[in-house]
Amino acid sequence: MSIRTDLAVEKMPSNATAYPGIFQNKRDGAGCDITEIVIESDEAGAQIGKGKGRYITIETHNLSEHPEEFDEMTESIAKEISALSPPDGDVLIIGLGNNDITPDALGPQTINRVVATRHLNSELPKDSELSSLRPVSAIAPGVLGQTGIEVAEITKAVCDKIKPSVVVVIDALACSDINRLGTTVQISDVGISPGSGVNNSRKELSPKTLGVPVIAIGVPTVVDMHTIAENITGKAVSEDMPNMMVTPRDVDKLIERTAKLVAFSLNRCFVPYFSLEELNAMS
Repeated sequence: MSIRTDLAVEKMPSNATAYPGIFQNKRDGAGCDITEIVIESDEAGAQIGKGKGRYITIETHNLSEHPEEFDEMTESIAKEISALSPPDGDVLIIGLGNNDITPDALGPQTINRVVATRHLNSELPKDSELSSLRPVSAIAPGVLGQTGIEVAEITKAVCDKIKPSVVVVIDALACSDINRLGTTVQISDVGISPGSGVNNSRKELSPKTLGVPVIAIGVPTVVDMHTIAENITGKAVSEDMPNMMVTPRDVDKLIERTAKLVAFSLNRCFVPYFSLEELNAMS
């Protein structure tokens, strides 16, 4: 069987010690369960088809419903992002995906709620308390079919110009377990290949290609029908069978509310000057 998933946690066997060089631990977060997988080398990662680095999986309730623990969850996610980020320097946030296709709109919708601050240093008086905010830039570069330019090329050009200390990439993911649709957030320091979950992989955004740390944040919004069938039957589906991508029926609410959760987590991490009430007012 060829189970298709972007989630490292779904590549792990029930026996967490089955693969040498790969370690897994679980801990509780605010309103969520957190699983961290550490892959010590690319050779070790080849055992599960993942690269060297850290993969943090946050599992919670259905994200299409505004969670009661929203404030606590943003703090938990912000803490995990902060642990992977350099403490200072410019931040470049990239929202991947096509805003015209709802299951793929997580990245652009998140960018709409991110607080960009890089321009404030030149526009505000030097003695203004806002002038000391960490410089944050945020762009949604679209997809190759819209622009004719690889997202990796756009990102590299922007990186060469503004020289960020870290790039954060947000994208919709694919999973293999329908119970993880819209209930899981994956954070990693490995980077990402846009579209890989739906067999449309583009040039990767990673520390190797961009020359700076890259944090990838994703939420599963689709699962393919073959994977669902293989999970249920335990048998491989014939390649002759047509396939399709399946998404939750309330995917519009899922994207809207998950984008808010991810954006607020990023804002709490990189622009902690603003309270959640102020962020709500600004968005």
